[in-house]
Amino acid sequence: MNKKMSGKETVVIGLMLFALFFGAGNMIFPPALGQQAGEHVWSAICGFLITGVGLPFLGILAIALTGSDVQTLGEKVHPKFGIIFSIVLYLTIGPLFGIPRTGTVAYEIGITPFLPSSFENSWVSLLVYTLLFFGITFWLALNPSKLIDRIGKILTPALILILILLTGKALLTPMGGLEVPTGVYLEGAFFKGFLEGYLTMDTLSALVFGIVIISAVKERGIVKRKEITIVSLKAGIIAAIGLIFVYISLSYIGATSVSSLGYSENGGVILSGAANILFGSLGNVVLGLAITFACLTTSVGLVSACGNYLSKVFPTISYKKIILVITIFSTCIANFGLSQLISFSVPLLVTIYPLAIVLIILSFFDIAFGIKSIVYIISLSATVIFSIVDGLNATNLNLSVINDWLSYIPLFNIGMGWLVPAIIGAIIGYIISNFKTGK
Repeated sequence: MNKKMSGKETVVIGLMLFALFFGAGNMIFPPALGQQAGEHVWSAICGFLITGVGLPFLGILAIALTGSDVQTLGEKVHPKFGIIFSIVLYLTIGPLFGIPRTGTVAYEIGITPFLPSSFENSWVSLLVYTLLFFGITFWLALNPSKLIDRIGKILTPALILILILLTGKALLTPMGGLEVPTGVYLEGAFFKGFLEGYLTMDTLSALVFGIVIISAVKERGIVKRKEITIVSLKAGIIAAIGLIFVYISLSYIGATSVSSLGYSENGGVILSGAANILFGSLGNVVLGLAITFACLTTSVGLVSACGNYLSKVFPTISYKKIILVITIFSTCIANFGLSQLISFSVPLLVTIYPLAIVLIILSFFDIAFGIKSIVYIISLSATVIFSIVDGLNATNLNLSVINDWLSYIPLFNIGMGWLVPAIIGAIIGYIISNFKTGK
């Protein structure tokens, strides 16, 4: 029997979704963007919000509307594409990078500042911390039915409170004014911000977290597709509002920090320095707690989502055993260090992110108008050509000949050369599908 979701329960699910999306990486990138964008921070953050908030919201909605998962969406292109894309996506945001990063970032920003100098580069302290961190992750993800209560009612309010303290103090007592933009932000702030949103991995995560949200809604007795979609929409709006507030606040902190901190190498250093200036020694404690909560909630969400998916792919292996393997593997990968993880992940993100964006957008056209697989095939084929080139460029390979030839493609020089070919491919696919059906 279908039940009605109360407003309070919807808010809890929305807070859960916010916490799942808002990991440590999300705290690091906006301050760095703000510091480099300077006076152009508002243009840059608008681009960032499209890929960091707007597209993830559409991803959640696409999963809710179709009642499917990322593999089912991918199968609209081809069954093999659905499997391959799903595996690559889960590996990227899961045990190969996304999950290990949560533990490593939590350690380097939330713990390292409090360690004696002799322990800062110690592999022993990192190992001990990651064992503890992923042990807690395993315990929280062990029972998915309690995930919504543990995250939505406990961890998320604590995280939001800490963020309000940090950003509120920055707004009341700003560290300085806006500086002149640097680098690409001088001329192309909006598009640079758009590409920076890739690093959050939230659009990819949306295709994974959508199943977590749907499961949480169904566990509350909601079984009708329409009701599930409505609750998911409301939860997505709540999460989006939270993310928008946080991203704008953190980018503001970065943009006003230059005169006090100088230009920093990454957002973690900016936040650490800003917290110290705003709150003194207590600032590092506040920042450490915020980072820990953000990392832990995202880690739990990713482990749970990956466990649910892999338990369907391998039904003979229990969910408990799968998440145990995931957490152990993630612990091992995390101990290679954050720099190695980032250098490995960026080319993958640059390659698969455009595919995820196009797949999500086409799914809405499919829902509204009904489109044939040929539209997906041609559009995504055009997309993958350019996304692979962008991914290879991210590895710093010398592709000058190819880049010179492709430089005539609109937006290619700013890393978005896939956009126009994807649109043209979709149009061509639609024309072909109409011609075949005699319309």
